[in-house]
Amino acid sequence: MRHGDKIKNLSRTASHRSALLCNLTSQLIQYKRITTTLAKAKALRVFAEPLITRCKTDTMHNRRTVFAYLQDKESIKELFGVISDKVGDRPGGYTRIIKLPRRAGDAADMAMIELVDFNEIYGKDNEANSTKKTRRSRRSGSGNTEAKKSETPAETKTETTEEVNTTPAPESTEELGGEA
Repeated sequence: MRHGDKIKNLSRTASHRSALLCNLTSQLIQYKRITTTLAKAKALRVFAEPLITRCKTDTMHNRRTVFAYLQDKESIKELFGVISDKVGDRPGGYTRIIKLPRRAGDAADMAMIELVDFNEIYGKDNEANSTKKTRRSRRSGSGNTEAKKSETPAETKTETTEEVNTTPAPESTEELGGEA
């Protein structure tokens, strides 16, 4: 039984597992998006997110601590340079796991893990562009909202008064020719 065993062993020894997670984290930092198995992606998230949190404050102690995990100078430069600028105001949740179809060879569950702030599809720029689009409702009629906005209220009042029938309505049934 594995009661209370919080670490995902990934069927590897401790040294093999730490080397695997170190390499996967370096690749994630370098390419911003990698494809791996779902179990490795979940283990990688637990390993990488505390390191990304450390990069938010650029001190010598944090650099040395992260270097003790990664052992890669280029990843440290990228992490404390480009990535720390993007994730500076984010309180957590730096990675996103997206499930992919099963691998053809062994039917392993596959997943893509990516850094959230480096995805252009779900980025803030696209959210701003989508809100700028004009909204059309079913009740608006022709949907030409710009032409309606260009008319002044006085113009719309004169158009409506011309359409009103000026003949008075009959007040009783006698005027219509009926009997009361």
